[in-house]
Amino acid sequence: MKERKHRIWLPTLLILCAGIVLFVLNLIVGSVTIPLKECCSVLVGEGEETWRTIILDYRLTQAVTALLAGIGLSVSGLLMQTLFRNPLADPSILGISSGASLGVALVVLLTGHLSGMAVSTLPGWSTIGVTLAAFAGAFLVLLLILALSSRLKSMVSLILVGIMIAYIAGSVTDVLKFFSQKEDVHTFVIWGFGSFSNVGKSQLLYLAATILSGTVCAFLLSKSLNLLLLGERYAENLGLNLRRANLLTILVSGFLMAVITAFCGPIAFIGLAVPHLARFTYHTSNHFMLTPATAVIGMDLALLCNLIARLPGFDGNLPINSVTALIGAPIVIYVIFHRQKVLSR
Repeated sequence: MKERKHRIWLPTLLILCAGIVLFVLNLIVGSVTIPLKECCSVLVGEGEETWRTIILDYRLTQAVTALLAGIGLSVSGLLMQTLFRNPLADPSILGISSGASLGVALVVLLTGHLSGMAVSTLPGWSTIGVTLAAFAGAFLVLLLILALSSRLKSMVSLILVGIMIAYIAGSVTDVLKFFSQKEDVHTFVIWGFGSFSNVGKSQLLYLAATILSGTVCAFLLSKSLNLLLLGERYAENLGLNLRRANLLTILVSGFLMAVITAFCGPIAFIGLAVPHLARFTYHTSNHFMLTPATAVIGMDLALLCNLIARLPGFDGNLPINSVTALIGAPIVIYVIFHRQKVLSR
């Protein structure tokens, strides 16, 4: 029993300490490096006005956004992998992120083409307009997936439908880009890179409330998710309402994905890679432990990616998706080879 507790609390302590260190580094490291002493002074309400502006108005908001997005994407990915019993499933598998992209494309690209002016140049559009368009597109696709899931008996069929929806959304988006003005296309492409710097201080409270609410709902689904791992027939024999459990899992995962994509753009690989890191660290499939572990590790990984994207020497911020891919892709490759090794035994 002592050994088991040691295996749980030691990695948990290390992960939490790493998160604190990464959060502080996100505040002091960037194009301008701020001394740790000055950073601490700002956080307690003192310090020079220049440092206060940089930390409180920009870096703190960006770090908290990265933290929340890492939690939401990781938990969403865990739900999808459990629902489909597929280790390579991720939050975008149902086409929700493609729906968000289509929403932005319809409003930015189509409106700009019809009006003959670059909509992206309008004041405030790059923040409020894009966020609302992305959320509307993602949420409509989520509603469509929920409606179709009640008609489809197989999870494999649902995955295929989600992939087809993503293809359709991508095709329409490509057509819109072809006919749009270059300023609007540039705005759309930049949004597609993903960023944790698009959220303002006024929006941060809404993002935090939605992400934390979705994460709590995911934790409350832990019992149902544990039963799903036993197989659908066995879970039903134990009293699980399979249809309701599937719908709730899709709803919570899709909601988290829709909110994060709306505020931060499509962020890849975090939702796919982090659940595997959590399973590898804690050697468990129990979602009562796995869900909070995935959330905390996702927080750390998102903070690390944001830190790398803002390292001194880069002209501005690197696209966050390029950083998440460099870290997440090797993890996915490891999972593939590890599963092949296990199956060959």
